[in-house]
This record gives sequence, structure tokens and C-alpha cells, in this order.
Amino acid sequence: MSARESIIPVFVPHLGCPRKCVFCNQNRISGALKPADAGTVREAVEKAEAASPKNGRRQLAFYGGSFTAIPGASQEELLSAAFEYLKNGYIDEIRLSTRPDAVNTEVLDRLKRYGVKTVELGAQSMDDEVLVLAERGHTAADVEIASSMLKENCFRLILQMMTGLPGDTLEKTVYTAKKIASLHPDGVRIYPTVIVKDTPLYYMWKRGEYKEHSIEEAVEYCAAILPVFEKAGIPVIRLGLNPTDDLSGGDAVGGAYHPALGEMVRSRLIYEKISKLINENTEAESLTVKVNPRSISQAVGQKRRNIEKAKQDFGVELKVVPDENIPVGEVGLE
Repeated sequence: MSARESIIPVFVPHLGCPRKCVFCNQNRISGALKPADAGTVREAVEKAEAASPKNGRRQLAFYGGSFTAIPGASQEELLSAAFEYLKNGYIDEIRLSTRPDAVNTEVLDRLKRYGVKTVELGAQSMDDEVLVLAERGHTAADVEIASSMLKENCFRLILQMMTGLPGDTLEKTVYTAKKIASLHPDGVRIYPTVIVKDTPLYYMWKRGEYKEHSIEEAVEYCAAILPVFEKAGIPVIRLGLNPTDDLSGGDAVGGAYHPALGEMVRSRLIYEKISKLINENTEAESLTVKVNPRSISQAVGQKRRNIEKAKQDFGVELKVVPDENIPVGEVGLE
């Protein structure tokens, strides 16, 4: 999100969810304790207005839950409240999240009527076995059908996927990424699995029935799929669960929860490119690589991880220097 764009979030925890997915506790993830209503919408917008005058585009976003699966009257109440601010120009867009099996012609007609432009679908996986084990209650085919309907009706489509769910493997994660890319979404969010308190997955983990999706494993998985989306020209607009005070304060008890996960993934990808340069210059005892100034921290790595790894893996003293002519995420030799 650019500096001239801002999101006004309204959380609708568990509204419309026909079942509780094994990984999910929206109350703990979002910090929201009660369902939203028209008053919640007005409060969120007025709070944003009080914090700062409108400066750039504003989106009102309904997060959590499955918006289009809640009762029609509740949808109308929330959308109507948001639509008032859309009509008067205070917000520029309404967006929401929902389930793939909660998209149909009636739903799309309602969303169009209230000016919704962007819909995020929780695909999570395109492997039906993984979806069953996660108790999602929908199939990969549902994701394909809903995505097609949204694109045909000119909605901006964002697809969400997860890594490390029960039954998931690196191969299944790559397969999911390729299938999602083939649906031509306008953006993707990638959420490696986090073990959150008071979820079925938490108790599965406590009983030894689920192996934790570690941060290192998540970095490996995400490093394998990020290039899939980059090659397809699909922006990855979020990589890793958004940190909150509750999650950081102890609600995230295990799994791939790290506030800098995206940075770690991109750092690993740059290291792979540095490794290739080192292998092409096997006689060198030291090497100076050029990267875009925006990629310096990723090339060096957290706590100089990549510098130390180059020494450990290849016996090479690595130096990183900035160069505006190098594309972000790429490397070159000085």
C-alpha cells in the first residue's frame, strides 16, 4: 500500500464461517472480539477521519470471516453504511474477504450494487486433501469457479494461500502457487501457518498430531513460490501473518510467525543468486556484489547472515555495495 493509499479495516470475526478451520481463531488473529455492525463501520471511518484529513485514496476493507456467507440482511447493513461514505467521496473503494463457495450471481449483484471493487478469496490450498485436513469445507474446483465469476464480473481478485497446513508438502505448495497463478489474480497473499491458541490446530499440535511449520521451513517454501508469482507478473501484497499485539504477546504459540518473514524470504532468494555468482568465480577468495540500494539489507541478511553464510559455504569474503542500476532483487559483480 503506497503512502497515498490507506485502508480503513473493519473486522468481522467468524461471521459467515460455516465451520471452524483448524488453523483459525479470527478473534485472536484480528484482535476483534465482537461482530461488526453499521455502527462499527461508522466508528472506523470517523476515527480515520479524526486521525488525519483525507490525503490520497482510502479503502474500507471488511476483513476476517466470510462476508458473503453471512445473512443477507447483515450484508446489506454493513455495505449500506460503507456505501454512504463511498457516495460522499470520503472513501474510494470497498473491499471484502470471503470463501470460494460463497460466491454466486446473487452475491455478485449485491456487491456491485454497493460499489465493491475488490474481493479476496481464501483459497489456502489447491490440493483437495489439504483442504479436507484443514476442514475448509470447499474444494479446489470451488476456487476456480469463484475466481472465474469474479474476473468475468470485473472485480479485482486477490487470492490467499497458506503453506504448512496439515498434509501440505513443498511439492503441494508449489502446485498450489502454479494453479493460483493460472487463475490470473490481481494480487496474492501468502500466509505460512501459525499455531494460534484455542484453535483445533493448537490442540492437534499439543497432542503431537501436527508437526510445526517452522520459520525456516516457511522461508524455504515461500522462496520456492515467490518466483512463480513474480514470473507471472502477479504482485505478492503480503507474505506472512500481519503482526498484532495479541499474536506477538503470546497468542501465536508456534509455527511461522515472524514480523520480518517477507524480508527473510527475499534475503534467501538474493543469497541463491549470490551463490550462483560465487560458483561462477570459484577462484575468488573475496567477492563484491552490487545490489539495488533497496535490496542492501536483504543481500546482507539479518544479523549479516548471508555474509557469514558465504564464508561458511564457500570460504568467500563477501562485500555488498549499492548500485542504482541493478534492479531490485537482482545482483551483479563489481
